[in-house]
Amino acid sequence: MHKVVIVGSGGHAKVIIDILNSSNKYDPVGCVSADLTVKVVAGVPVLGNDATLPQLFFKGIKYAFVAIGDNKKREKLSKYVVESDFELINAISVYSYIASSVTLDKGIAVMPGAVINAYSVIENNVIINTGATIDHDCFIAAGCHIAPGCNIAGNVSIGQGSFLGVGCKVVPKITIGEWSIIGAGAVVVSDLPEYSLALGSPATVIKKLREIV
Repeated sequence: MHKVVIVGSGGHAKVIIDILNSSNKYDPVGCVSADLTVKVVAGVPVLGNDATLPQLFFKGIKYAFVAIGDNKKREKLSKYVVESDFELINAISVYSYIASSVTLDKGIAVMPGAVINAYSVIENNVIINTGATIDHDCFIAAGCHIAPGCNIAGNVSIGQGSFLGVGCKVVPKITIGEWSIIGAGAVVVSDLPEYSLALGSPATVIKKLREIV
């Protein structure tokens, strides 16, 4: 099995370690974390902070997964990991379903119960969380997080870094702009611009986020 270092030490890292332990392909041998008060994550030792990564690569660990829930931080750390010559892997639960025609980039997490249907494209560092469904011909740009229980209908395009909260619904042929946040339980029935905070049913933009993203 390939040895993997996990970047992160929170709840998301616990889920990723569990998925990798069930894969029979990857062996999570250690975590790196900014929080060095955490010593062990789901049975995996914390080996140091992010500055430890070059040493781990020198010791023969060539694969990594960035297990950070925050979209902006995950994108930044993923870039650093790749620049440190690690290869980002995907963490795909054996209890998910991904159609054979789906295109997956790298650094992607697909949690138990998730479904990704035909001809969808999932870019780098995306999280498809527990029980979320992505229907046919969708495009999920890099760094997005589709939270547990979301249902995305066919031909939907979601821009880079966007976050869809727990239980969101998106009707067919919708475009959501980059770095937007859609609140839990929202129902998106029309296109949303970039850097939007949208809440409710139907989802309504209540704030522009450019200043804080």
